[in-house]
Amino acid sequence: MQRLDRQSNGITDGVIWKQLLKFFLPIMLGTFFQQLYNTVDAIVVGNFAGKEALAAVGGSASRILDLVIGFFTGLASGATVIVSQVYGAKDEQNVSRSVHTAMLLALGGGAIMTVIGLLISPTLLVWMKTPPDTMAQSRDYVDIVFMAMIPGMVYNVGSAVLRAVGDSRRPLYFLIAACLTNIVLDALFVGVLGWGIEGAAIATVAGLAFGGLIPLVYFLLPNSSMLRLGRCTLDWRALRAAAANGSSEMVSNIAMSLVAVVYNIQLLKFIGEPGVAAYGVIGYVALVFAGVFMGYSVGAAPLMSFQHGNGNKTEMASLFRKGVLIMAVAGLIMFALTRIAATPLAMLFVSYDQSLMELTVHAFSIYSTAFLLMGLNMYASSLFTSLSNGGVSAALSFMRTLVFEIGCAFLLPLVLGPDGIWYSVIVAEVLALAMSAAAVIWLGPVYGILPRKKGSTGPVEP
Repeated sequence: MQRLDRQSNGITDGVIWKQLLKFFLPIMLGTFFQQLYNTVDAIVVGNFAGKEALAAVGGSASRILDLVIGFFTGLASGATVIVSQVYGAKDEQNVSRSVHTAMLLALGGGAIMTVIGLLISPTLLVWMKTPPDTMAQSRDYVDIVFMAMIPGMVYNVGSAVLRAVGDSRRPLYFLIAACLTNIVLDALFVGVLGWGIEGAAIATVAGLAFGGLIPLVYFLLPNSSMLRLGRCTLDWRALRAAAANGSSEMVSNIAMSLVAVVYNIQLLKFIGEPGVAAYGVIGYVALVFAGVFMGYSVGAAPLMSFQHGNGNKTEMASLFRKGVLIMAVAGLIMFALTRIAATPLAMLFVSYDQSLMELTVHAFSIYSTAFLLMGLNMYASSLFTSLSNGGVSAALSFMRTLVFEIGCAFLLPLVLGPDGIWYSVIVAEVLALAMSAAAVIWLGPVYGILPRKKGSTGPVEP
């Protein structure tokens, strides 16, 4: 396999800030559009199909789809790390095999998940305590969207492969095309034709199909990246390594779905269905903002993996410092924006219901504090993934979501009442930050992202 850019001498040539912008800005914008992709469904459905339809789209249906996509997002993240490291080590033969393996996995895995999803979605909806009055609409939405698992996985994995070898712009173009398709068809099917939640699902499928078709055609035809799909054998070693390195992203995505189930249960218990609807609104906005954090984390990971494979600890330390600074500043900006725009954001989704809008604004005012810490915790998990330490990365994700957030969601309402549910995410982020800081302080000198004290003894690099 030849280099992606024939004029480039390496993936991190040039000033490091310039390279960071080259990588993370397109990915951050892409992640923002990806979350906007989902949010448009909620806005259109909430305003044209009503509160029950909004609860269906933003509740169990979204959690099921997040649960499924989490498996393959994790594998895509793991594949990025593997490809980046062998690319940094100039191991061109293994890069090509890893790329082929990842794309075949996307095609086969997407087909498998379509079949499994259609079979088990009714059981999952019941298990997730879907309210009876939204069960039918949730089932309709999920069953239709499951038909787009193959192109959805092709887009995720194909984009990850391109980023791994230095192309961060084409994935953004692919996603913008898919997002615009979804927005236009949402407005047509739901707003104009009145197809309701089925129309929103069909628009989502069309967007995913279009977004997945573009990279598939790109890899099948001759292109400037020299990456093409062709006859090959699966690289089981690369597949196992991708699964291990992507385990934290799998844990994170799966855990987010489980956390949402717990929140829905607690909200129904302490507030009722309006609480579920309010949480759905907050969840969509939080995903858009978290997409900025994730965009940087995913965008910077190939740079860190490349330098790790290259053994350049000076550049690794510089990337780490800049990552912490960017996440801290971004968190402060997100916090300020959410506090200022809480009312307009609530009006965008639920202006038709005054009491629901007031509840949503109140919840926003509490939840917004979590953005101060969220980015730092997401970056810490992604950092260890990029260093091929999937175990630590997965542990950070597991503790942050499945232990801290779920534990707080059950315990805090007993002390603080209904508001305890909204405070849960803040307390969970504080606890997770303490754990992330401890991991970085302990292992940072080992990898070279922090200076090692003279005479110190500690763990050796895995």
